[in-house]
Amino acid sequence: MLFLATRHLLSRKRQTTLILLGICLGTMVYVIISGLQLGMREFILDRLLNNTPHIKISARDRIIDKEEMTQRFFHNEAAVSWIIPPSGKREELHIQYPQGWFDRLSNNPDVASYTSSLNLNVIISHRDNTYPGNLGGIEPLKQIQVTALEDYMVEGSFLDLTGGGNKLIVGDGVLERLGVRRNDSIKVSTGSGEARPFKIVGVLKLGIKEIDETLMFAALKDVQQLNKTPGRISEIWVKLFDLNRSGELAQAWELLSRETVEGWEESNSNFLQIFTIQDIVRNTITVAILVVAGFGIYNVLSIMINQKRREIAILRSIGYPPRKILWLFLIQGIILGISGAAIGLLLGHLTNMYIETIDIGIQMGPHSTFLISRAPSIYIVGFALAIISSGIASILPAHAASKLTPIDIIRSEV
Repeated sequence: MLFLATRHLLSRKRQTTLILLGICLGTMVYVIISGLQLGMREFILDRLLNNTPHIKISARDRIIDKEEMTQRFFHNEAAVSWIIPPSGKREELHIQYPQGWFDRLSNNPDVASYTSSLNLNVIISHRDNTYPGNLGGIEPLKQIQVTALEDYMVEGSFLDLTGGGNKLIVGDGVLERLGVRRNDSIKVSTGSGEARPFKIVGVLKLGIKEIDETLMFAALKDVQQLNKTPGRISEIWVKLFDLNRSGELAQAWELLSRETVEGWEESNSNFLQIFTIQDIVRNTITVAILVVAGFGIYNVLSIMINQKRREIAILRSIGYPPRKILWLFLIQGIILGISGAAIGLLLGHLTNMYIETIDIGIQMGPHSTFLISRAPSIYIVGFALAIISSGIASILPAHAASKLTPIDIIRSEV
């Protein structure tokens, strides 16, 4: 059976080659696009899941409302007409009762660890160089338990911040912009008070230029003193034993508090939506190419059946049942699918290896080249799509061939 199927395909080399090219193209395109998209996705998710909390508890904006102010301070609301209505925020964002959260998290069996922080927009300067930065006041030991930021340290350690003393860990871009090195001191100011000197004791590199140029960390108490707000925090980061429960727990906790509680999926919903769109585009392109290849298989087999009617009549006359005739042509479609998929996967893999060496001039983690994923699922799905499309395209002509009888074939030839 396999011998006859191969002979039939080789008898029409041009058509067979064109169909193989179509299947190869579809499979190769799927591998290339999937490798690029999933490579970028893995990079982004690694940064999100390792450097952001599973659940983030942050202060809710307290906006001044004109109607609320009118009701609170005036008995006759109709007699009040604001020339300039009150607006803006009531106060600097901070968590109202952090100790309540600490007690709740400490007693929750789903919580692996948690840490609190105070985040400030600051002005950093060294000699004549001045520019804005983002300063996070953290608890060093707890911070490395909740995130993997310690893995991105190129000099020093987060534990160097233990004990305070106006020590600072900065992104490597901060060093370049200010022209400083580790163990140098720079001045940090909130803009409303006197600038304080902080000594650089560590350097980290996330590989995202915009973040590395502004990101800084100091001990929580030092940042609270700089801001003149002792005991104040703006966020609590929570790490769970089961990351998939983040959305469920965030919703339950938000009902019990005045703070904003978000799971990592909600906090990064924009990225996840982009991933969904990428999947749709990738699968649409691939399916479209494979559908075209499938129609090619259908046409080739249909033409081949018409040209091989006499051979089919001979096979039926010597005792080949309809089932074997069906399998004869179905196997031809499967051979095309397997061969095209195998060649397409190989070409796609080789192309991805080349693309991975192209320098795009944008820093992506430790490299500045395209990030390519080699997840086995890419090759499994690509192979399966090619086989399925080939099998489906072969069923109809193979079924039609199995219905032919020697008498019908002879009558049509007369």
